[in-house]
Amino acid sequence: MTDDARHGLGRVGVWTFAFDGQPAGRVRDAAAEIEELGYGAIWYGEAFGRDTVGQAWLLLSSTRRIAVASGIANIAFRDPIAMATAERTLGDAFPGRYLLGLGGHRVDDTIHELDGYPMPARGRAAATMRAYLDSMDAVPHHGPVPDPAPRRVLAALGPKMLALAGERTWGAHPYFVPVEHTVRARQIMGPDAFLGVEQAVVLDTDLGRARDLARAHVGGYVTAAAHQEANVRRLGFGDKDIAGGPSDRLVDAIVAYGDVKAVHERVRQHLDAGADHVCLQVLTADPAALPLPEWRELAALAG
Repeated sequence: MTDDARHGLGRVGVWTFAFDGQPAGRVRDAAAEIEELGYGAIWYGEAFGRDTVGQAWLLLSSTRRIAVASGIANIAFRDPIAMATAERTLGDAFPGRYLLGLGGHRVDDTIHELDGYPMPARGRAAATMRAYLDSMDAVPHHGPVPDPAPRRVLAALGPKMLALAGERTWGAHPYFVPVEHTVRARQIMGPDAFLGVEQAVVLDTDLGRARDLARAHVGGYVTAAAHQEANVRRLGFGDKDIAGGPSDRLVDAIVAYGDVKAVHERVRQHLDAGADHVCLQVLTADPAALPLPEWRELAALAG
C-alpha cells in the first residue's frame, strides 16, 4: 500500500507524549496548529497522563480533518468491553478520523507496577492480543454502528505479532525500530497491510549534543523495556551495543538527528523499505514541553 491516498494519513505524522503534561487548552491549540501545518496524523502514547480515550476526544474535537491515532492504547489498562464501546463512540462521533492502536501486553511472569498500580502478566503476547481482539469483536452493539468502522493497528515488533496484525487488523504500528525492521515487517505482513512506523528525531545540527540526547532515549528503552531489547537483539544488535552504552551503531539506527534534510533521508528510507506512513517523535531536553518549533520546522516533510 504505497499510495498514501489509500490510507488517508499522509506520509508523515506527529508522535508525542508531550500532551500529557499540558493543560487541555494548550493541547487544543497545538493540535489545531499541527493540522494546519499539514501533517497527516497525530499519534499519542498512553502511560502516565490522560487515558487514551479522553486524549483522543480532546484531540479530535480540537481539529477538523486530521487523523488521530492511539500509539498505543494499553490493553493492561482496560477491559475489552470498555475499549470496544469507546472505539465505537469515537468512530461514530468523528467518522473516519479515529485510529485505534492496541498494545501494552505483558509477556513474562512479573507483576509490573505503574505508579504503584499492579499490572500482572497476561500470557504470551500474540495469544493475549488475539484473545483481546476476539473479546472486543464479541461485544454486542447497543447503539449506533460507526460508518466507516474505526480502523485498528497493533503495536507489533516480533514476527508473530506482525503476522497477527496483518491477519486481524488494518496493520501495524512499530515503535522504536530501525529501517531494517520496516523491511522485515513488510515482508511478514505482505503488500496490503498498513505499516505506520514511529521515528524518533533530534533536530539539532550540533551532532555531539544531538547524539547525547538520542543516546539517553535509546538507553532508557533497552534497559527498561524487555520487549524493546529483545527486538533489537533480533535485528542483530548484541551485548556490545546494549550494555554500558548504548553503542553509536544502535543509537544511529534508532534515532535520526541533525537538520531537516537528515530527518527527510530517514523518512525516505522507511518509505522505500515498505512503510506507508512515518510518525515523527521529536526528542528535546525537556520531554514535557511541546516541541512546537521543531514541528513547524519539520512540517516541510509533510507536504
